[in-house]
Amino acid sequence: MRRLSSHAMGVDQGSVVLFSDYQDGGAMWTGDGPRELRKVVEFSETFMSDPVVQVTISMWDMDQKTNQRADISAEMVNPEGFVIVFRTWGDTRVARIRADWLAIGEIRGEDDWDIC
Repeated sequence: MRRLSSHAMGVDQGSVVLFSDYQDGGAMWTGDGPRELRKVVEFSETFMSDPVVQVTISMWDMDQKTNQRADISAEMVNPEGFVIVFRTWGDTRVARIRADWLAIGEIRGEDDWDIC
């Protein structure tokens, strides 16, 4: 369990279409080339420390003739943002993916002071 020491908690969230490879014959749809995509996400405000980030697939459009394989995660989490990583493999054909994310962490309160 992660204990947060601040009394001021912040929650940031968002939704992002990671790709639409069926429109331009991209690697996720054709199965040729890299089957991993990374997307940088910046928070609307900076957290005091690395927040907890959860990423989910909120929309997927996959070919029904192949196995449906997907892996999504958050990497390189820091107070300013993180990277969404989507992977697939084998014969899976992915037309498009939308990911939703939620970040929870400590933020500066109105009464917090920086003493140098």
